[in-house]
Amino acid sequence: MLIGDVLERNAALFGNLPAVVYQGDSVTHRELLARARRTGNALRGLGLQRQDRVLILAQNCIEFIELIGAVSLTGMISVGLNYRLSEAEQLHIVRDCDPAIWIYEAQYADRVRSICAQLASAPILVCVGGEPSQGGHEYRQLQSAASDERPDVRVTGEDTVFLIYTSGTTGHPKGVMHGQQAQVAHMMICSNAFSVNPTDRALVVMPFYHVGAINIYLGYAWAGAAIVLHRAFDVVEVFESLDANRVTAALFAPVMIQSLLNAPDEVRRKPQFLRTIVYSSSPMPVPLLKRAIAHFGPVFIQVYGATENVLGTVMYKHQHQPDGAPGEKRRLASAGQSYFGCRIEIRGPDGSVCATGEVGEVAIHSPALMQGYWNNTIATLTAVRDGWYCSGDLGYLDEDQFLFLVDRKKDMIISGGENIYSREVEEALLTHASVMEAAVVGVPDAHWGESVMAFVVCTGDPPLAQELVDHCRRQIASYKKPRHVRFVEALPRVPSTNKIDKKALRDPQWTGMGQAG
Repeated sequence: MLIGDVLERNAALFGNLPAVVYQGDSVTHRELLARARRTGNALRGLGLQRQDRVLILAQNCIEFIELIGAVSLTGMISVGLNYRLSEAEQLHIVRDCDPAIWIYEAQYADRVRSICAQLASAPILVCVGGEPSQGGHEYRQLQSAASDERPDVRVTGEDTVFLIYTSGTTGHPKGVMHGQQAQVAHMMICSNAFSVNPTDRALVVMPFYHVGAINIYLGYAWAGAAIVLHRAFDVVEVFESLDANRVTAALFAPVMIQSLLNAPDEVRRKPQFLRTIVYSSSPMPVPLLKRAIAHFGPVFIQVYGATENVLGTVMYKHQHQPDGAPGEKRRLASAGQSYFGCRIEIRGPDGSVCATGEVGEVAIHSPALMQGYWNNTIATLTAVRDGWYCSGDLGYLDEDQFLFLVDRKKDMIISGGENIYSREVEEALLTHASVMEAAVVGVPDAHWGESVMAFVVCTGDPPLAQELVDHCRRQIASYKKPRHVRFVEALPRVPSTNKIDKKALRDPQWTGMGQAG
């Protein structure tokens, strides 16, 4: 079964049920299939072939979902372009993926024209929601003129269907290739893990250039469920939508959950129908997790993975026990256990498997593993070894195979020969009543080589820096405590994932020292 087959099945079995709810309109599974077929046939009518890249520059919209269906049915490749990137960053991605067609929302027309002027050969241009550029096409006109018969093309499980670019925090973004067969495996496993049924409605606020939005959509589509699609994340709109659209599930990054919990009393409410909140993109600090459970109830599922492997670990609702036994409380800080069908190993520098409790690099074997990096064989061979994805994350497994992440390899701080894991220091800082967010990086130190610097966002007036240092000393070894504390209004974030951008915090401290990045 391929992704297109899932859409066909949903139309046959759940044809009159909603597939997508967007801006007050409901599109049924039958209507979505017809639109996807028309769009696929329109693309073929413009001369596109299997494995041609379809570049999409748009915020979340119904057209994005139709295009995912269209490429799935025709063997083409969807490439979501991050609209938050600079022109230079976007230009790099456009040149790298070499699209046959560029479909864009009218609000980005000037950027599209500017980038196309710098290309040796411009792709076909299609505008959504506005007048197309000279020689271009209008999306709905193309779609309405095409047939709604299934496109006459042979699609295989090995066909790449998504090309998803990484955030590029350590260099240029890399294009991660995902195949049809692997994505279907992901759909089935995630749907089972989240206990999805056809009456579910999953809120999608993550952007569709991000793997998280694609994952939640496909996982719920597998069961014939619907998604409630938002253009972007807005606290007021989310709270209004949860009840108005009878939302039963949602995917949020921890920073989004924090924003919801910090909403004004007149906005914040406990949703009536919500029974599942999946959180991902970054670990959720334990104090924040406890606040979230207190407000939303025992509805949380954590997933851990990466753009490259999608699947990794899951921590189920029943494993979130803030008032449980000591071992259960401790595991709130974990990323859970491996998904069904996935395997996790912790490996030392020599590639050997680490013992229980020993820190090493997290390696993941997943049925949803990427096919490789687009146009980058060397990076592929470095990241994937014998079918295992070497994540660059450092962690350990406890006696029951719960995964605890302690740092990124490149974020680990070595001070006086001792390894210091930034998350451990961040967790200690976050237990202080005044600290809302914290990020820890290593900075140059003439005596110790590196020392710990903490960037802290406070809920109100910040305490004295020494107070936070003393607070950490009472919870972790003294050598791990921050030697420098800097109070900031907000932490920088990677546009594509909302993760804290530690490179942006660390690099200025190392300027001229030879260790930036």
